[in-house]
Amino acid sequence: MSTPHSSHWGAFRAEVTGDGVRVSAHPDDPEPSALLGNVAVAATPTARVLRPHVRRGWWEDGPGPDDRRGRDEFLPVEWDELLDRVAGEYRRVLDGHGPRAVFAGSYGWASAGRFHHAQSQLHRFSHLLGGAVRSSWTYSHGVGEVLLPHVVGSQEPLLSPTSWASVEAHTDLVIAVGGLPAKNSEVAAGGITRHEVAGRLRGARARGAEFVLVSPLRDDLAAELDARWLPVVPGTDAALLLAMCHVLLTDGTYDREFLARCTAGHEEFLASLAGRTPEWAAAITGIPAPAIVDLARRAVRGRTMVTVSWSVARTRFGEQPLWAAIAFAAMTGQIGLPGGGFGHGYASTGGVGKRTGAHPLPTFPQFADPLRVRIPVARIADALLHPGEPYEVDGRHERYPHLRLVHWAGGNPFHHHQDLSRLQRAFRAAETVIVHEPFWTSTARHADVVFAATTTLEREDVGAARYDDRLIAMGRVHAPLGQARDDYATLAALARRLGIGAEFTEGRTAEQWVEHLYEQWRTGPAARAGVDAPPYPEFVAAGEFALPAEPAPKVMFASFRADPGRFPLRTPSGRLELHSATVAGFGYDDCPGHPVWLAPEEVPDTEFPLHLIANNPATRLHSQLDHGATSQAGKVAGREPVRMHPADAADRGLTDGQVVVLRSRRGSCLGGLVVSDAVRRGVVQMSTGAWFDPVAGAAAGVTCGHGNVNVLTRDVGSSRLAQACTGQHATVQVTGFAGVPPPVTVFDAPGTPRPAGAPRATI
Repeated sequence: MSTPHSSHWGAFRAEVTGDGVRVSAHPDDPEPSALLGNVAVAATPTARVLRPHVRRGWWEDGPGPDDRRGRDEFLPVEWDELLDRVAGEYRRVLDGHGPRAVFAGSYGWASAGRFHHAQSQLHRFSHLLGGAVRSSWTYSHGVGEVLLPHVVGSQEPLLSPTSWASVEAHTDLVIAVGGLPAKNSEVAAGGITRHEVAGRLRGARARGAEFVLVSPLRDDLAAELDARWLPVVPGTDAALLLAMCHVLLTDGTYDREFLARCTAGHEEFLASLAGRTPEWAAAITGIPAPAIVDLARRAVRGRTMVTVSWSVARTRFGEQPLWAAIAFAAMTGQIGLPGGGFGHGYASTGGVGKRTGAHPLPTFPQFADPLRVRIPVARIADALLHPGEPYEVDGRHERYPHLRLVHWAGGNPFHHHQDLSRLQRAFRAAETVIVHEPFWTSTARHADVVFAATTTLEREDVGAARYDDRLIAMGRVHAPLGQARDDYATLAALARRLGIGAEFTEGRTAEQWVEHLYEQWRTGPAARAGVDAPPYPEFVAAGEFALPAEPAPKVMFASFRADPGRFPLRTPSGRLELHSATVAGFGYDDCPGHPVWLAPEEVPDTEFPLHLIANNPATRLHSQLDHGATSQAGKVAGREPVRMHPADAADRGLTDGQVVVLRSRRGSCLGGLVVSDAVRRGVVQMSTGAWFDPVAGAAAGVTCGHGNVNVLTRDVGSSRLAQACTGQHATVQVTGFAGVPPPVTVFDAPGTPRPAGAPRATI
């Protein structure tokens, strides 16, 4: 029998066969994701952590900073023995240094289930111990999370923008800054049953909508949409948008009435446009001035949606293109109209614009955090390397805590973070690193303690997401491999040793918790919202429950536009702030009070002459299941592919399929070359998510032998405002690799030899 299940890239059914696990997409999904092809490998021993392990140096010598971390040997140990040791380490750190010395990581996309959500599990555990330092915001869209509340009063453009149905029905022109890549729309946090973005875009095109793609990559928008491609120089989007604002200003075609009624600070912003002409922007962006003029004028001739991808803001000064796009949309006067205005993140995931999130969902309680100490998520290496040092963020003066114990579950910082050589140094500065992992990722290999964790296929849960229309009864597909345990079981056992077991478990097993959360939701929030859900046994028997139909298409800020006095935004002025006195008051030269053009600090030169675009992959979600069939099929010569324009390849004597070396000021990696005219000349593109392989890299004389692009990228905040991730861009050189490339080793479990005199680890 097949078992219903769910993932961040789609609901599916799984069946155990003689050949392993067979996966089939949900029958209602019009365009299932190819990423489902990666699922089957999770049910195999390949790259799995099959039992708990410890790093030899930590086991023998005790906690402390250690340069061996990341290259030391691992010893298998018994669960009880390891849990006793970890509980003792928790007591040492908490008694000696307090909860400010503990970092409870858990950033990531670990599970589509509502109960077995690693972040919720670890936070509940840490809150019962007095709290722990946590991270704020996301690697994906940290700029928007900080900037948007200052400009529009909330994160509504990220959480609940104008719906795709409204765009499909009403938009005449879509200006896609950073594109609307189909690959990104295949994933959605928490799960997705129906992939609809591509169909909505086709529907808009069939109705007559036109598309303009502003990106260095031509395939950031589907070819079937017949978009006009403006191959902008990476990192110059803000200059382009400001020049478009200048065109409307000088033409006199901007909406004066809307600016006066619905915005604050427009006088300062309009004055700042002096000199920001199309000719000025053409020299920066590589887009001819007539094309800039034409695009700005087309935008006011019909209903226009300006969308900025999350990736465009994942750069140094990434606040500026987002703020400039909002300003341009305000000047067109179309914010709050059906199909018009702006968006941030359309197609960055499949959920953005899909639903309004009107229905409540089952939620695992985490308790209140008694510590409430946060650091920006992209600044974890700074915190580990520079304890006690001051930094600024969002108008606040803070100091990094002294983190001694790092406890990470459900995430892979050696994927998400930048400048991995620096992150290695940061992890080696900690006293103890504890990781829950199903797989031998680089994060696991840089830990002291590796708790063997189950995958979703090995447990029951309720799959649901804010933007989806189904609850999925996620059944257990197969028994846990080896000695793997759920995060809940591991933390419950640790909680008992620390005296908080009863509070953590409330006397329930994992299976009882899943049923309890569902029933609590069914009889509480769901019933109050008018959702008539079946009892848990009926839900499990049916395999899913369909939520009520989506409400009428949403138009973001429609009420505000109609009556700003009655429906003000949560900004100081109650209006859209094209100039923010609050932000200006922070005095940040890297993020002033209105959108400006700030030139990148790292630009191509003779040593590193190429722009690198480090975007999300098409063959997996981030780094998940990189050893799966779909991800492996996308490799070139066993490495992560790197795309380059034919003229740039010819200049270097490089050929399609060749193993090449990419170098930046921070590191180097191998890749497999793909020659493509879909990449702007002077640009190379390499996706994130290839598992970091320093072993193969050392054999090749590079930092990573597999192609983890984050050995090349820069670990610096977007600005003092957001301190957000800037991993989208770097400057590099690409050359051919001489000799025989070393084998990729990262999918092999690390060896576990027993040195003389080491404690015996029983099997």
